[in-house]
Amino acid sequence: MCNCSLPGDFGFDPLGLSDPEGTGGFIEPRWLAYGEIINGRYAMLGAVGAIAPEILGKLGLIPAETALPWFQTGVIPPAGTYNYWADPYTLFVFELALMGFAEHRRFQDWYNPGSMSKQYFLGFEKYLGGSGNPAYPGGPLFNPLGFGKDEKSLNELKLKEVKNGRLAMLAILGYFIQGLVTGVGPYQNLLDHLADPVNNNILTSLKFH
Repeated sequence: MCNCSLPGDFGFDPLGLSDPEGTGGFIEPRWLAYGEIINGRYAMLGAVGAIAPEILGKLGLIPAETALPWFQTGVIPPAGTYNYWADPYTLFVFELALMGFAEHRRFQDWYNPGSMSKQYFLGFEKYLGGSGNPAYPGGPLFNPLGFGKDEKSLNELKLKEVKNGRLAMLAILGYFIQGLVTGVGPYQNLLDHLADPVNNNILTSLKFH
């Protein structure tokens, strides 16, 4: 039975993944909670980053050739339609290497909290000691504004973060489906729906009419 002690844990666990006595209890609950927080943060960044070029382009703040729907930058078609400073496949390998390095260090910190402060990293290692909780490292790099100065406000912020992270993960899934079904970006989908909600909605997009 969930003890509901983790941020955003309301006891909803139909697969029993967080219940040591359940059928899915082979996964450590702390690791699941940590993974949800990290993926939620990525999703929040991704949701904003995917829609921002469309919005900025519609407002005329960036050139039209860079105001592309998110999927045209390297998803549909697989190599995308925009020419960067390198070809898409080179960029993919470059990004894979950078993310692999960052994820490796993150896993090291999870396995041994505070260990990143003991490894040389261009002088930044003194800021990477963490708080003892890998999910919330704090410090001048990860909490420069000093949010959550007391336990109550910190717990409230943790709850808000995981809730918004869950919404962002659903939003990203919505972006994927909208891109495949409608062939346009999420902001254009919104504009089309507001202009003609009767003929531009989930039912008409899926041809349920």
